Amino acid sequence: MIGRLNHVAIAVPDLEAAAEQYRSALGAKVGAPQDEPDHGVTVIFIELPNTKIELLYPLGEDSPIQGFLDKNPSGGIHHVCYEVDDILAARDHLKSTGARVLGSGEPKIGAHGKPVLFLHPKDFNGCLVELEQV
Repeated sequence: MIGRLNHVAIAVPDLEAAAEQYRSALGAKVGAPQDEPDHGVTVIFIELPNTKIELLYPLGEDSPIQGFLDKNPSGGIHHVCYEVDDILAARDHLKSTGARVLGSGEPKIGAHGKPVLFLHPKDFNGCLVELEQV
């Protein structure tokens, strides 16, 4: 059901410093910051030959990323994102296996302009999983 790894998301306490580190130290192609109000984050994508790294920073007081950073002040891996062909079919299959879909269970539009869902980390070995329809 899952396809390729789309990205690994890292919550960071300083978005510009993290982007500069990837740009200068690692020589990566770094995108521009993009606000995602529906998800409460500002993101920057780092383009790699085989996938992406998504830097996450809180946008607004109710950002779910702020809670993560409160527990992990230095930042850290927040989630992994896998591609799926049909997000509704994937959701229904996962729910039938007992996996919990976060939020309302209805896809939202993600940072790439495509439908996304998140799966409860307790159902996936402590890892928050994002599914993105391609």
